[in-house]
Amino acid sequence: MPNITLKFKDNILGRYPVDKGKSLTIGRRKDNDIVIENLAVSGRHAKIDSVGDAFVLVDLQSKNGSFVNERLVNSHWLKNGDIVSIGKHFLVFSTEDDAAAADGTPAEIDKTMVMDTINYRSMVQKSAPMLPKPLLRHDDASGYLAYLSGGQGKLDLFSKLIKIGKAPTSEIVAKGFLVGETAATISRRPDGYYLSYAGGFCRPRVNDQTVRKSVMLRDLDIIAIGSVKLQFFTKAPHASRIDSLADGGSDNTLA
Repeated sequence: MPNITLKFKDNILGRYPVDKGKSLTIGRRKDNDIVIENLAVSGRHAKIDSVGDAFVLVDLQSKNGSFVNERLVNSHWLKNGDIVSIGKHFLVFSTEDDAAAADGTPAEIDKTMVMDTINYRSMVQKSAPMLPKPLLRHDDASGYLAYLSGGQGKLDLFSKLIKIGKAPTSEIVAKGFLVGETAATISRRPDGYYLSYAGGFCRPRVNDQTVRKSVMLRDLDIIAIGSVKLQFFTKAPHASRIDSLADGGSDNTLA
């Protein structure tokens, strides 16, 4: 079973199984699945989501960012041996049943993962092609979701995976008795964004058509699931249109 080994310098602080179909939250707050008690770590810092047979790390807009193999990431598909650095701790992702790979991590890697000021700056410099989240331009996301009901405003689709469901860890929380914990996902692929059914008795709909498996989203598509109704845009909607949506107004192009 895949697992995460939490380490600080040479010390192993714990091992956590990564179960298929579930998420692991990481942060300073006690209600996280992996708790890291360090002021450099945000209360809700990152999470690991299960997507089919793969696992993806998603940074939850943390203050100091998440690094994988010394590279600053917003999201990252995890591979065996990947080292996630959060604050002064790091987490080794392993697909080995006995976590032998985590035990055998070379001492040299331990040294590079210690997040003192010098090493932190070095890691950020190595990540120069990827701007830290506070500096991302609005145009860096090619997809956006605007709430028509069940919420307000819009959501920039920066991450590779967006979860929709009644689980509080979902990026888009949809209420409803038949809505699954993770009812649907929106994944970013090289050719565009895809909405996929994930679970529960309430299936998502796109333009009033039930999604059985997966469908590629197109500009102005309307997504409905449970209490939530959203509209997908392939580029930023006009500001006045978003303001109107947030205020509960209407737009003829959204009909």
